[in-house]
Amino acid sequence: MLFFSCICESGTYVRTICVHLGLILGCGGQMQELRRNRSGICDENENMVTMHDVLDAQYMLDTQKDESYMRHIVRPLEALLTQHKRVVVKDSCVNAICYGAKILIPGILRYDDDIEVGKEIVIMTTKGEAICIAIAQMSTSTIASVDHGIVAKSKRVIMERDVYGRKWGLGPVASKKKQMVKDGLLDKFGKPNSTTPKSWAKEYVQTDKAKKEQEDKEDEEEEEAPKKKSKKAVKQEVSSSSDSE
Repeated sequence: MLFFSCICESGTYVRTICVHLGLILGCGGQMQELRRNRSGICDENENMVTMHDVLDAQYMLDTQKDESYMRHIVRPLEALLTQHKRVVVKDSCVNAICYGAKILIPGILRYDDDIEVGKEIVIMTTKGEAICIAIAQMSTSTIASVDHGIVAKSKRVIMERDVYGRKWGLGPVASKKKQMVKDGLLDKFGKPNSTTPKSWAKEYVQTDKAKKEQEDKEDEEEEEAPKKKSKKAVKQEVSSSSDSE
């Protein structure tokens, strides 16, 4: 009989490993017993409970109104994320992140040391609540040295939507933009049209994508302008020749 322990990821076929070990040794082999004594940071000594514990805790809560046992065995989700690097954000941007927004520099309050690009981090509220698991787009040194940019992109949102109030789209620029769309000075997508004041183009800072779309639209209009002029000139020549006849 051979006893061995291994650290593996989810989806590892330990039973197949036992069979292959038997084939390599030339004596054959099969798994007799499999025991999982740890999953993530939870091990069988501290952070794991049995279903009997849950049943007993529920009985104490129902009969004696004592929730201490239940609080001991049912732990918050944040207990599983203690090994992740943390970034604390403002309360005003929590709901936007729950709706899929990226984590930007202006919304950051605090962050851990040694954050690396491409690593998983956890985004937290000021109360210690987990908002989402995200992939870092900046290192700690970069976050400390810039005043704008994307810190992380959400991988899995944990918090329910609308737990915190909606705070985006309420600023002075956003309110002015909504009013201009309503008055017809911008199109329904909030982009400039023929009636848009020139002062708006100078005041409003567009994103790179919006700028590119606007430039492409202007280039198309410039390319179409000579064609329209040539068609108009041809029509005028035809009309003048018909008049002379």
